[in-house]
Amino acid sequence: MPLLLIGLTVVTGLVDAFSYLRLGHVFVANMTGNVVFLGFGLAGVGEISIVASLLAILAFALGATLGGQWAAGRALHRGHLLAAATAVQAGALLVASVIASTAGVGSSWVRLTLIGLLALAMGGQNAVVRRLDVPDLTTTVLTLTVTGLVADTTPQPVRVRRLISVLAMLAGALLGGVLLRWVGLAAPLWLAAVLLVACAAGAHLATGRPQSESWR
Repeated sequence: MPLLLIGLTVVTGLVDAFSYLRLGHVFVANMTGNVVFLGFGLAGVGEISIVASLLAILAFALGATLGGQWAAGRALHRGHLLAAATAVQAGALLVASVIASTAGVGSSWVRLTLIGLLALAMGGQNAVVRRLDVPDLTTTVLTLTVTGLVADTTPQPVRVRRLISVLAMLAGALLGGVLLRWVGLAAPLWLAAVLLVACAAGAHLATGRPQSESWR
């Protein structure tokens, strides 16, 4: 399961790279940044869109609400829970990829649609990952991970997991930037969708192994 959650962390970097660089300085997974941006927008500085920041926060909250209620209402093996959640999320990312590929991001309505759809998907991811409760792998937030990495006296395996989580987010953001610069507008979203499909398939297949009993 940690390996699959590292994959979701890479997805976060890819999706936030697309949203920040192409949708107008807004995150769809990092709500701390959006709250700060909303403050800038309300102050009238930084050319920040109040509507975009607020939409991202509200859509993320809705996705987290739906994901949390869905996860809490099912006594599923955690592998099946992760597989189902990432499959649904992959569907949302595929829709966003098609929209970005066909309509571009020139229209404000298209940008807002993509912000809402992507934030909704990332909110759901965050809620399900909280339900899985794997230490140091939140997949969307790194502030406490970085703090724990340098401030805590912890065993080496814990420090390595925290470091890998940070590097996974960095890798996703780097890949997203490279794809936007050299491949195409929707390339980070397509790669994120492929990774989500792979995570869903991997989680589903892994639940059939005896070792997955420890995931319950």
